[in-house]
Amino acid sequence: MSFLLRDASQADISAIAGIYREAVLNGVASYEIAPPSEVEMAQRFSAIVSQHYPYIAAVNGDGILLGYAYASAFRTRPAYRWLVEDSIYLAPKARGRGIGKALLTELIERCTVLGFRQMAAVIGGASPASIALHRGAGFDEVGLMRGTGYKHGRWLDTMFMQRALGEGMTTNPDAAAYPGTLFAG
Repeated sequence: MSFLLRDASQADISAIAGIYREAVLNGVASYEIAPPSEVEMAQRFSAIVSQHYPYIAAVNGDGILLGYAYASAFRTRPAYRWLVEDSIYLAPKARGRGIGKALLTELIERCTVLGFRQMAAVIGGASPASIALHRGAGFDEVGLMRGTGYKHGRWLDTMFMQRALGEGMTTNPDAAAYPGTLFAG
């Protein structure tokens, strides 16, 4: 399946909401129980891109959205500003075709260029496919929380994975540059 990566836009919200709706209703990557509306998804999109985090779309040759990925704050306390969390969602027909790998690779590259130093993956349901995807991109398992969610009639574990970006923690970050300015008043 051929595809290309590009910046996601407001025009993608309906398709993004559809992919996420399927993930909420049928999967365990998200611990949401009820899918958010398109209006809510548009608000979430705006909140992420207004902070200059990358939000990437994978589309086929006809421009149909196959999946998306974005980085966002892991936590909102200022000391965490050098750490981003990744999120990746794929349409069912796009799974297992290398699209998730391409999205994650591009997300890592963009976050590194922006100056982030660490990336975290919070993997709902401790999904073996998502763990393998992240392991292949250089993430290490850093913790497993058992029974953190209850969905689809079962208890779910959450896997935490992490990888360094750029110089990681070997040097001090530039507080005057993005993302150091994320919490500047």
